[in-house]
Amino acid sequence: MKTFWQNPQVRKVVIAAAVLIVVFLLGLIPMWMTARDRGARLVETQRELKLAQLQNLIASGVIDARRGEYEPARQSASDFFTTVRAEIERENDSALTQPQRAGITPLLTERDEIITLLARGDPASAERLSSLYIAYSNAVKGL
Repeated sequence: MKTFWQNPQVRKVVIAAAVLIVVFLLGLIPMWMTARDRGARLVETQRELKLAQLQNLIASGVIDARRGEYEPARQSASDFFTTVRAEIERENDSALTQPQRAGITPLLTERDEIITLLARGDPASAERLSSLYIAYSNAVKGL
């Protein structure tokens, strides 16, 4: 009586299954590596987008304040400070690196004063927002 492995049909099926598994893995590994690389690039792109959105918020506030449109400038500045604080609180999940967070954190102390100046329609607020924009840019660039 033949054992299970001595049957030629069983051996053919087992060999065919093994070949299929190897071929499947040979196709899966490159696809997995490509997906992993694209995922890493996506995370980096999302991080850069978040930083650009923050910069656009404060730049918009500067432009509005210089045009004398203090309410839109106040709203942009408020959104900027709120978003920056949320990013800082996210710590390791933040779009900001640790050195960037350390550079930006002191800027949050100016929030109330800048918002108050904008709410009053004070022309000095445009200069303060410009200084804030430059400080933010320098902190993000690591200067």
